[in-house]
Amino acid sequence: MTLDLRVFVEPQQGASYDDQLAVARAAEDLGFSAFFRSDHYLAMGGDGLPGPTDSWTTLAGLARETTTIRLGTLVTSATFRHPGVLAIQVAQVDQMSGGRVELGLGAGWFAREHEAYGIPFPAKRFGILEEQLAVVTGLWATPADETYSFAGEHYTLTDSPALPHPVQERIPVIVGGGGPTRTPALAARFATEYNQAFPELATIAPRIAVVNEALADAGRDPSTLTHSAALVVAVGSDEAQFRRRAEAIGRQPDELREHGVAGTVGEAVDRLAQVAADGVTRVYLQVLDLHDLDHLELIAREVAPRV
Repeated sequence: MTLDLRVFVEPQQGASYDDQLAVARAAEDLGFSAFFRSDHYLAMGGDGLPGPTDSWTTLAGLARETTTIRLGTLVTSATFRHPGVLAIQVAQVDQMSGGRVELGLGAGWFAREHEAYGIPFPAKRFGILEEQLAVVTGLWATPADETYSFAGEHYTLTDSPALPHPVQERIPVIVGGGGPTRTPALAARFATEYNQAFPELATIAPRIAVVNEALADAGRDPSTLTHSAALVVAVGSDEAQFRRRAEAIGRQPDELREHGVAGTVGEAVDRLAQVAADGVTRVYLQVLDLHDLDHLELIAREVAPRV
């Protein structure tokens, strides 16, 4: 079993840029492969102080203050940016990082944050997401001596120079969601990775089978798509430390054990082995206490070598 372990944070719950920088540098030093963050502008419970940070502004800063760790969003909301602007932002951060960026893109779901900041929130968003994926990947794939045009229901681009070009030949694109048909088909068309966000554990393997079937229907080799899952993490060197970490993030120990990578080191290893057996090769560990860097150190020292 070899799992790619990544650190995933939710800064809208209350984290400054410096808080995120500290976690990203610790994750890099400890050997995690990536630092990812959510793309939200409003806390989901609590006051969210000191207030939200923009995902791509944050990642641009981290691109210059880290050296090896990969950086990305899980996931950027298609309602937040025009796809032409998003393509420029992500390609620029890719340049700033030397080719370490990945883009998770979703339709958006949190209506309240749109209301709070005056962002339009259409009732039907899947078509917007589909066109954004087409535009962003189309712009990046346009050769230097050509232009890119697109005519859709939601977006029209005419003779775009499709600049700037990313450093990477292909920026990895992550798609997720629970829809039975349209989302797997979207992943088959555009994604390099399909992510299951906080799934019920029993649904992981069946969902992978559905997505692989969509890949086959599209004439695509299933081995070309990475399967990942995002799971909350709370690990202790013993039961007492685990319970202290559960309390610090406002979660019940039994609930964490049921849904996440949680408990003692041995329990965390067993949970990761379980999701690997179901077909997941990459896990985003949702770290909710950004000030507990000893937590990351414990996972890197005691858990990661066993998975």
